Amino acid sequence: MKFEIYCDESGLEALSDRNAHNFTAIGGIWMTSSYRNVFKSKIKEIKEKHKVYGELKWNKISPKFKELYREVIDYFFQTPQLRFRTIIIDTSKVDNYHFSNNDVELGFYKFYYQLLHHWIFDFNDYSIFLDHKVNRDKNRLKDLKRVLDLSNLTSGIPIVQALPSEESAAIQLADILTGLTNAKFNNKTTSQTKLELIQYIEETYLGNRIGHTPKHEEKYNVFLINLNGGW
Repeated sequence: MKFEIYCDESGLEALSDRNAHNFTAIGGIWMTSSYRNVFKSKIKEIKEKHKVYGELKWNKISPKFKELYREVIDYFFQTPQLRFRTIIIDTSKVDNYHFSNNDVELGFYKFYYQLLHHWIFDFNDYSIFLDHKVNRDKNRLKDLKRVLDLSNLTSGIPIVQALPSEESAAIQLADILTGLTNAKFNNKTTSQTKLELIQYIEETYLGNRIGHTPKHEEKYNVFLINLNGGW
Protein backbone atom coordinates (compact mmCIF):
# COMPACT_ATOMS: atom_id res chain seq x y z
CA MET A 1 0.00 0.00 0.00
CA LYS A 2 1.13 3.56 -0.67
CA PHE A 3 1.24 6.02 2.22
CA GLU A 4 2.13 9.68 2.60
CA ILE A 5 3.57 11.30 5.74
CA TYR A 6 3.40 15.06 6.34
CA CYS A 7 5.58 16.48 9.11
CA ASP A 8 6.17 19.65 11.11
CA GLU A 9 7.89 20.69 14.33
CA SER A 10 7.11 22.73 17.42
CA GLY A 11 9.49 24.51 19.78
CA LEU A 12 12.53 23.88 17.63
CA GLU A 13 14.40 26.78 19.24
CA ALA A 14 14.73 24.79 22.48
CA LEU A 15 17.28 22.47 20.84
CA SER A 16 19.77 25.34 20.68
CA ASP A 17 18.49 27.47 23.58
CA ARG A 18 17.52 25.42 26.61
CA ASN A 19 16.16 28.49 28.33
CA ALA A 20 13.40 28.74 25.73
CA HIS A 21 11.33 25.87 27.16
CA ASN A 22 11.68 22.24 28.17
CA PHE A 23 10.40 20.25 25.19
CA THR A 24 10.64 20.15 21.43
CA ALA A 25 8.22 18.09 19.33
CA ILE A 26 8.29 16.68 15.82
CA GLY A 27 5.03 15.28 14.48
CA GLY A 28 3.57 13.71 11.39
CA ILE A 29 0.25 12.89 9.77
CA TRP A 30 0.03 9.47 8.10
CA MET A 31 -2.55 8.80 5.36
CA THR A 32 -2.93 6.54 2.34
CA SER A 33 -2.04 8.19 -0.95
CA SER A 34 -5.51 7.37 -2.26
CA TYR A 35 -7.08 9.50 0.50
CA ARG A 36 -5.06 12.67 -0.17
CA ASN A 37 -7.54 14.39 -2.48
CA VAL A 38 -10.48 13.65 -0.17
CA PHE A 39 -8.49 15.11 2.72
CA LYS A 40 -7.63 18.28 0.83
CA SER A 41 -11.24 18.79 -0.21
CA LYS A 42 -12.52 18.31 3.33
CA ILE A 43 -10.06 20.79 4.86
CA LYS A 44 -10.94 23.28 2.13
CA GLU A 45 -14.63 22.79 2.90
CA ILE A 46 -14.08 23.43 6.62
CA LYS A 47 -12.04 26.56 5.94
CA GLU A 48 -14.62 27.94 3.49
CA LYS A 49 -17.40 27.28 6.00
CA HIS A 50 -15.57 29.54 8.47
CA LYS A 51 -14.49 32.01 5.75
CA VAL A 52 -10.79 31.34 6.33
CA TYR A 53 -8.51 31.05 3.31
CA GLY A 54 -5.02 31.33 4.76
CA GLU A 55 -2.71 28.85 6.44
CA LEU A 56 -3.85 26.95 9.52
CA LYS A 57 -1.30 27.00 12.34
CA TRP A 58 -1.23 26.36 16.07
CA ASN A 59 0.29 29.81 16.60
CA LYS A 60 -2.62 31.45 14.76
CA ILE A 61 -5.31 30.09 17.07
CA SER A 62 -7.43 32.81 18.64
CA PRO A 63 -10.94 33.07 20.13
CA LYS A 64 -12.29 34.19 16.75
CA PHE A 65 -11.25 30.91 15.10
CA LYS A 66 -11.84 28.50 17.95
CA GLU A 67 -14.73 26.70 16.21
CA LEU A 68 -12.72 26.36 13.00
CA TYR A 69 -9.86 24.60 14.78
CA ARG A 70 -12.24 22.45 16.82
CA GLU A 71 -13.90 21.29 13.62
CA VAL A 72 -10.50 20.42 12.12
CA ILE A 73 -9.69 18.46 15.29
CA ASP A 74 -13.05 16.65 15.08
CA TYR A 75 -12.36 15.75 11.47
CA PHE A 76 -8.99 14.25 12.35
CA PHE A 77 -10.28 12.12 15.23
CA GLN A 78 -13.39 10.99 13.37
CA THR A 79 -11.52 9.97 10.21
CA PRO A 80 -9.98 6.48 10.34
CA GLN A 81 -7.78 7.19 7.30
CA LEU A 82 -5.74 9.71 9.32
CA ARG A 83 -3.15 8.94 12.01
CA PHE A 84 -0.82 11.18 14.00
CA ARG A 85 2.49 10.46 15.67
CA THR A 86 4.77 12.87 17.53
CA ILE A 87 8.13 12.50 19.22
CA ILE A 88 8.61 14.64 22.35
CA ILE A 89 12.20 15.57 23.18
CA ASP A 90 13.30 16.69 26.64
CA THR A 91 15.89 19.21 25.52
CA SER A 92 17.67 19.20 28.89
CA LYS A 93 18.84 15.66 28.11
CA VAL A 94 19.97 16.24 24.52
CA ASP A 95 23.75 15.80 24.16
CA ASN A 96 24.72 16.89 20.67
CA TYR A 97 28.36 17.20 21.69
CA HIS A 98 28.83 13.48 22.25
CA PHE A 99 26.25 12.02 19.86
CA SER A 100 26.02 14.42 16.91
CA ASN A 101 29.50 15.94 16.59
CA ASN A 102 28.20 19.05 18.34
CA ASP A 103 25.85 19.59 15.39
CA VAL A 104 22.36 20.66 16.50
CA GLU A 105 21.00 20.28 12.99
CA LEU A 106 22.30 16.72 12.69
CA GLY A 107 20.78 15.88 16.07
CA PHE A 108 17.45 17.29 14.91
CA TYR A 109 17.33 14.99 11.88
CA LYS A 110 18.27 12.03 14.02
CA PHE A 111 15.07 12.71 15.96
CA TYR A 112 13.19 12.91 12.66
CA TYR A 113 14.48 9.43 11.91
CA GLN A 114 13.12 8.18 15.25
CA LEU A 115 9.71 9.68 14.47
CA LEU A 116 9.49 8.04 11.05
CA HIS A 117 11.30 4.72 11.28
CA HIS A 118 9.04 3.08 13.87
CA TRP A 119 5.91 3.66 11.77
CA ILE A 120 7.35 2.40 8.48
CA PHE A 121 6.17 -1.16 7.97
CA ASP A 122 7.22 -3.90 5.59
CA PHE A 123 6.01 -4.06 1.98
CA ASN A 124 4.56 -0.53 1.87
CA ASP A 125 5.69 2.65 0.13
CA TYR A 126 6.05 5.90 2.09
CA SER A 127 6.39 9.33 0.50
CA ILE A 128 7.57 11.76 3.17
CA PHE A 129 7.03 15.53 3.14
CA LEU A 130 8.61 17.89 5.68
CA ASP A 131 7.87 21.54 6.31
CA HIS A 132 10.42 23.55 4.35
CA LYS A 133 13.30 25.09 6.29
CA VAL A 134 16.75 26.36 5.43
CA ASN A 135 19.39 23.85 6.51
CA ARG A 136 23.05 24.61 6.95
CA ASP A 137 23.83 21.30 5.28
CA LYS A 138 21.87 21.07 2.02
CA ASN A 139 22.09 17.26 2.00
CA ARG A 140 20.04 16.70 5.17
CA LEU A 141 16.96 15.35 3.41
CA LYS A 142 19.03 13.13 1.11
CA ASP A 143 20.84 11.76 4.14
CA LEU A 144 17.57 11.18 5.97
CA LYS A 145 16.18 9.27 2.99
CA ARG A 146 19.37 7.22 2.68
CA VAL A 147 19.31 6.19 6.35
CA LEU A 148 15.61 5.35 6.19
CA ASP A 149 16.21 3.28 3.04
CA LEU A 150 19.00 1.34 4.72
CA SER A 151 16.96 0.59 7.84
CA ASN A 152 13.74 -0.33 6.01
CA LEU A 153 14.92 -2.66 3.26
CA THR A 154 11.52 -4.26 2.67
CA SER A 155 9.69 -0.94 2.34
CA GLY A 156 9.89 1.70 -0.36
CA ILE A 157 10.62 5.36 0.36
CA PRO A 158 10.26 7.04 -3.05
CA ILE A 159 10.76 10.57 -1.80
CA VAL A 160 11.73 12.71 1.17
CA GLN A 161 10.90 16.26 0.18
CA ALA A 162 10.43 19.69 1.76
CA LEU A 163 7.21 21.59 1.05
CA PRO A 164 6.12 25.10 2.03
CA SER A 165 3.54 24.61 4.76
CA GLU A 166 1.16 27.13 3.18
CA GLU A 167 0.85 24.76 0.21
CA SER A 168 0.06 21.63 2.23
CA ALA A 169 -3.10 21.19 4.29
CA ALA A 170 -1.64 18.01 5.79
CA ILE A 171 1.49 19.78 7.04
CA GLN A 172 -0.83 22.38 8.54
CA LEU A 173 -2.73 19.65 10.40
CA ALA A 174 0.60 18.26 11.61
CA ASP A 175 1.49 21.77 12.83
CA ILE A 176 -1.75 22.05 14.82
CA LEU A 177 -1.52 18.66 16.53
CA THR A 178 2.24 18.86 17.13
CA GLY A 179 1.96 22.37 18.55
CA LEU A 180 -0.97 21.39 20.75
CA THR A 181 0.83 18.33 22.12
CA ASN A 182 4.06 20.21 22.75
CA ALA A 183 2.16 23.01 24.47
CA LYS A 184 0.69 20.46 26.86
CA PHE A 185 4.14 19.13 27.75
CA ASN A 186 5.70 22.57 28.18
CA ASN A 187 2.74 23.81 30.23
CA LYS A 188 3.39 27.47 29.43
CA THR A 189 0.36 28.26 27.28
CA THR A 190 -1.59 31.29 28.49
CA SER A 191 -4.12 31.39 25.63
CA GLN A 192 -7.50 30.37 27.01
CA THR A 193 -8.60 29.22 23.57
CA LYS A 194 -5.60 26.91 23.18
CA LEU A 195 -6.11 25.54 26.68
CA GLU A 196 -9.75 24.84 25.88
CA LEU A 197 -8.78 22.97 22.70
CA ILE A 198 -6.28 20.86 24.65
CA GLN A 199 -8.98 20.06 27.20
CA TYR A 200 -11.45 19.32 24.42
CA ILE A 201 -9.19 16.64 22.92
CA GLU A 202 -8.47 15.13 26.32
CA GLU A 203 -12.11 14.91 27.38
CA THR A 204 -13.77 14.16 24.04
CA TYR A 205 -11.34 11.77 22.37
CA LEU A 206 -8.57 10.58 24.68
CA GLY A 207 -10.32 10.09 27.99
CA ASN A 208 -7.20 11.21 29.83
CA ARG A 209 -4.49 13.85 29.78
CA ILE A 210 -2.20 14.14 26.80
CA GLY A 211 0.99 12.27 27.60
CA HIS A 212 3.25 9.42 26.56
CA THR A 213 1.24 6.66 24.88
CA PRO A 214 1.96 2.95 24.30
CA LYS A 215 3.86 2.15 21.12
CA HIS A 216 0.82 0.35 19.70
CA GLU A 217 -1.44 3.42 19.96
CA GLU A 218 -2.36 4.07 16.32
CA LYS A 219 -4.54 7.20 16.22
CA TYR A 220 -2.76 9.74 18.44
CA ASN A 221 0.67 8.39 19.28
CA VAL A 222 2.96 10.35 21.59
CA PHE A 223 6.53 9.08 21.91
CA LEU A 224 8.45 10.65 24.81
CA ILE A 225 11.92 9.51 23.85
CA ASN A 226 14.19 8.23 26.62
CA LEU A 227 17.60 9.93 26.30
CA ASN A 228 19.02 8.69 29.59
CA GLY A 229 20.56 5.53 28.14
CA GLY A 230 21.04 2.41 30.22
CA TRP A 231 18.74 -0.60 30.33
